[in-house]
Amino acid sequence: MAKSFADLRPKRLLTLMADRNQIRSFLKDEHVTYASILLYITLSSGQIFFNKWVLSSKEINFPYPLGLTLLHMSFSSVLCFLLTKVFKVMKVEEGMTLEIYVTSVIPIGAMFAMTLWLGNTAYLYITVAFSQMLKAIMPVAVFILGVCVGLEIMSCKMLLIMSVISCGVLVSSYGELNINWIGVVYQMGGIVSEALRLILMEILVKRKGIKLNPLSLMYYMSPCSAICLFIPWIFLEKSKMETWNFHVLVLSLNSLCTFALNLSVFLVISQTSALTIRIAGVVKDWLVVLVSALLFAETKLTIINLFGYAIAIAGVAAYNNHKPKNGERITLVSQSPTNSDKKPSGPL
Repeated sequence: MAKSFADLRPKRLLTLMADRNQIRSFLKDEHVTYASILLYITLSSGQIFFNKWVLSSKEINFPYPLGLTLLHMSFSSVLCFLLTKVFKVMKVEEGMTLEIYVTSVIPIGAMFAMTLWLGNTAYLYITVAFSQMLKAIMPVAVFILGVCVGLEIMSCKMLLIMSVISCGVLVSSYGELNINWIGVVYQMGGIVSEALRLILMEILVKRKGIKLNPLSLMYYMSPCSAICLFIPWIFLEKSKMETWNFHVLVLSLNSLCTFALNLSVFLVISQTSALTIRIAGVVKDWLVVLVSALLFAETKLTIINLFGYAIAIAGVAAYNNHKPKNGERITLVSQSPTNSDKKPSGPL
């Protein structure tokens, strides 16, 4: 009997050690997950304020949203090439053909460029907080377009959720003290463009069977977006920017932050799921609205603003809960204040 107890002690000790290692591994994974989510929220929120400061501050005074977006896409194209082809830190996923590139990637890149351009332009006319409130209408735009192309099915529950979101956005807009309709048109245009991009992404994944991580998507899409932005930039902003004193350090840092934001989306998705990105996006939106009221004197929140936005966010939360929770959508968060949740819709 004594011998049997003696034999059990080493086995029990090994079991306890294995359990402790599992617990340590679990806690380590949990810490990495929470750290990646916190990094995404910080970068996404910070990038919104950074872009707003670059576009409208007296210190930088760079009122060229098209030029800023073009710089972001060019910077992203160069960095993606360096990371994947020169330093080979990450590998570009295979499966891309010329037909898919022409019929899917180029349209997605064009919509992405339009989203960033219009969203950045809106910040010249409306406040950061009001822009975030308008962005809550995004699920409605995505759902309507999804129904039109057969990706979504109309149901009473989804119709109720969309109605709640729309009602909340209307109430928050009604409470805006200094509404600028030019800025609203630009922001809504950016929302529609982003919704089209997400629909095209879902078609690419579901109907054509191409699955790309955010870095691979950036590698293929950034050059297309840069070309789509370069053509209108020549006619709209090139002559104006020739007389501007170029702040190389500030704009380079701004572009680097936008690239880091997309990498943080990849990190969060690899640790969790696309649903987590959407939920983190809701938290980030509230944070941006509240912080913007403290940072910018032009931002004046009213009770009606906050009440309407709370209704819209409740609808967005219901939408996120209703959608499948297996991270079926592969999306890329916009590198601008217009698309924070999507992003990687969406995400981000």
